[in-house]
Amino acid sequence: MRRLIARTFWALSRWKLVTETAPTRPTVLIGAPHTSNWDFVLMLAIAWRLGIDIRWLGKKSLFAGWRGPIMRALGGIPVDRADPARVVGEVVERIRSGEVFGLVVTPDGTRTNKGPWKSGFYRIARESGMPVTLGYVDRTTMTTGLGPTLELTGDVAADMDRIRAFYADKAGFRPEHRSEPRLSSEVADPAAL
Repeated sequence: MRRLIARTFWALSRWKLVTETAPTRPTVLIGAPHTSNWDFVLMLAIAWRLGIDIRWLGKKSLFAGWRGPIMRALGGIPVDRADPARVVGEVVERIRSGEVFGLVVTPDGTRTNKGPWKSGFYRIARESGMPVTLGYVDRTTMTTGLGPTLELTGDVAADMDRIRAFYADKAGFRPEHRSEPRLSSEVADPAAL
């Protein structure tokens, strides 16, 4: 049913799905630039069209009340922003226990330019041995999809340089809210941002 919904979406959408290749093993799937709630719809349409079983991280307030069961059914994992390290441990434990999925993470965290990316995606990928697949939204070309899948080396600067190079020409749904792919550990003075 999900593939039928996705096929219909892509047939009617002004957006074009562009994908190098779908990941063939569990991966951390970056969703960036994250500038609009429409990114969520596009992410589901990509995953459902390609048959990728996904989980995604979202702030725990999204899971309150009647929305909770719906968000969990769509693959959501609630994140308590007061204790983000706990989430990394829980996700790594799920992977080590044999659960197979693509984990969608929006490292820019919010839909507005608020400074450096969150490093959780990097820590999860390194601790679990999962590669990172670069998903994107680009309003200037009306394209969205999946780019390359990268194995992280542990050299944060070099890995982030490769990620920055990919996202350099990707504007997001709302280009004015785009943030530069940069971790706070790469910034000498985070207060200067």
